[in-house]
Amino acid sequence: MTTSEIHDLLKARFGEDVSAAPPPPKGDAWLTVKAERLVEVCRFLKETAGLEFDFCEDLTAVDWPKRNVIEVVVHLLSYKLKHSLVLKVEADRGSPVVPSLYPVWKTADWFEREVYDLFGVTFTGHPDLRRLLLPDDWVGFPLRKDYAEQGGWHGIDNVRENPLVELKRLDDSARAEAAKSASPAPAAAPPATPAPTSQA
Repeated sequence: MTTSEIHDLLKARFGEDVSAAPPPPKGDAWLTVKAERLVEVCRFLKETAGLEFDFCEDLTAVDWPKRNVIEVVVHLLSYKLKHSLVLKVEADRGSPVVPSLYPVWKTADWFEREVYDLFGVTFTGHPDLRRLLLPDDWVGFPLRKDYAEQGGWHGIDNVRENPLVELKRLDDSARAEAAKSASPAPAAAPPATPAPTSQA
């Protein structure tokens, strides 16, 4: 089933709570869903014959500071019917809240924890919403575009040298070694010639 056909089914069922956005020139087509209808829409996509989206392939987010929006992006797949779909949900950046999809697809569990950890999105109804990658007392959300490094955590420095500087140092060292091994060895001194002897 094409994205357009899926969109027609969703529009017939959910009306203006589902809207389509034109796909970019390259990439997947996607649909936007109002946050308060997200779980209902996803149950419909999973349980309806002919749709049967049995797998939540990915759930991530994009930060749009100028629009004051964090966009939650959900990639769905039907193993049985071999079609896919991308859903987007917009949340207020000041206090982003989106319903959890854990009750529909258990794979949403750690995806939502990661988005909570790195973007600060709260997923209501999640059974264990806590940081996944960072310590519980980490300040801020590192994948937001205005995130500023705090310079460390409990005295542990998290600032490192630019990796390009270290790569250049390694390249310079390798070149020096190559030049050293390629240079000819100094020529050996010729053997001394004996001094001529005079004959009486």
